[in-house]
Amino acid sequence: MKLFDLFRLDGKVALVTGGGRGIGKFIAAGLAEAGADLIISSRKMKNLEVTARELEKEFSVTVLPVACDVAEEEDIDHLLLEVTKVFPRIDILVNNAGATWGAPTLEFPLEKWDQLFNVNVRGVWMLTQKVAVIMKAHGGGTVINISSIMAFRGSDERIHPAVPYNSTKAAINALTMNLAVKLAPHNIRVNAIAPGFFRTDMMGYIEKPEFKKEYDMMLNLIPMGRVGDMDDMKGVAVFLASNASAYMTGHVLLNDGGFLAK
Repeated sequence: MKLFDLFRLDGKVALVTGGGRGIGKFIAAGLAEAGADLIISSRKMKNLEVTARELEKEFSVTVLPVACDVAEEEDIDHLLLEVTKVFPRIDILVNNAGATWGAPTLEFPLEKWDQLFNVNVRGVWMLTQKVAVIMKAHGGGTVINISSIMAFRGSDERIHPAVPYNSTKAAINALTMNLAVKLAPHNIRVNAIAPGFFRTDMMGYIEKPEFKKEYDMMLNLIPMGRVGDMDDMKGVAVFLASNASAYMTGHVLLNDGGFLAK
């Protein structure tokens, strides 16, 4: 196969959770540009519909938007039922949907801890298990989990007062490696991307004027001196989704501007 053909996704079907905005939208755009048809999901249909129209117009692919809360098994079952009405299979799953919630560590409420684990870990497992059954029936597939650099370290209370978030992403790293081993016999690869600081709605608060000190502190921690944007995520996602990474599984790929190297 020629080099650039390794990165093409023509004829593939990809499901991207949290695909209406932020990193999920960045990834969805990259997969669409590489030729994949898409299902994008999130809890809010409005963002999905806007993104779906944008991607269909720009890349001439089919994009199915479906509302889904990955913390609810009934929602996941409904999502997959809607997928079967349009597409015969799922070749690529991107587990991007996630949640965070901030409060001082010594006051962090248990119900919010449980909520973050329900979305960030339990939801990823439920959807992956069900999609892996579909992938197995069609000869294999590729799963990409979205982890975080915070899976590898503690975070400053001033910049990131969300104590369970780091633990949920560390769990995703372990799940990625475990599923890579268990699903390899079914020709299903499982890898993860651990983003650093990207320009998304979730991180938008830190660019507000009142957080200038914290923003400058964050930039000082990034050797490349900037936050990531769409183009910084698209290529990484397409690499892991495509035959360009056909011999990779169980890997967590850092995409952080050098943050963890410093």
